[in-house]
Amino acid sequence: MSVFIAGGTGFIGRRLTRSLVAQGETVTVMDIAPQDGDFDDLGDKVKIVRGDISQFDDVIDKMAAAEADRVINLAYYIGNHHPPHVAMKLNVIGMDNFFEAARLTGAKRVVYASSLAVYGFQRNYGEREVNEEDFKHGDNQYAMHKIFNEWQAEDYRGKFDMSITGVRPTNVSGPDKIFGSVDHVQCVVRPARGKVAKFAFADYTRLPIHVDDITEIFQRVLMADDPKHSLYNSGGTTITMGDLADMVRGYLPDADIQFENATGGKKESGVYLMDNSRLVDEFGIQFRPWPERVLQIINAVRSEEGKEPISG
Repeated sequence: MSVFIAGGTGFIGRRLTRSLVAQGETVTVMDIAPQDGDFDDLGDKVKIVRGDISQFDDVIDKMAAAEADRVINLAYYIGNHHPPHVAMKLNVIGMDNFFEAARLTGAKRVVYASSLAVYGFQRNYGEREVNEEDFKHGDNQYAMHKIFNEWQAEDYRGKFDMSITGVRPTNVSGPDKIFGSVDHVQCVVRPARGKVAKFAFADYTRLPIHVDDITEIFQRVLMADDPKHSLYNSGGTTITMGDLADMVRGYLPDADIQFENATGGKKESGVYLMDNSRLVDEFGIQFRPWPERVLQIINAVRSEEGKEPISG
């Protein structure tokens, strides 16, 4: 089976590529700036092509050449600081190019990344879990793009009977994450490097999910022949920054993690309570406990620096 991944050399994409190859799939990776040597060890199981998702001719040509029956778009700007025209071209026009190319090439399954950003602040929902049917309150640049992406997907599904599925990841975490929400990453990574970590509020609350878990989710949804729903919440682990700091100190007693304020962050927190029962019930997804993932990130950093791993 052949898979086409737009953005396949990124934070999630390169892990998904390797996971699919390990499952026996052949993968074509399209990226605007692929790095030499990313997948050399995988031989002819991975083909890397240079392409710009904001340019339709690039997308249709590369997707058609791949002859893929399953395609996934992980090429997007994350965050809200990008120039409007540039971000719109990649996140909205790019998604339109991707869906149209998938339609014209006859892709059997189409998957894309949405985001928990579509929900906005947790305070919009009170102290309850959000589900896929809840109203979307997100109103910043990134949230609006993702909300529109979901509308684009439904438009293509309705008019062309395409099998398109979106996944709403929460705060994806891993040792090499550098874009998007990174406070929950730096709270682990900086102390693991022996550096000070400073944050505004100890009660600021996040919903992290490890990059390996979101990779598995994307893979399960992509390889499913007939998923029951068009959208799935990924879920994650609800945790305050203060509690995450305490968790890190449990492994690194000398960790220097500082907060300017004990309270005041919770009301400014994005969604941190999420119902992912739709995903769990259909795909049997199970996450490793978050303390284990924190230790995994710490040891990944220590390995990079030539240090011995810490035992749990």
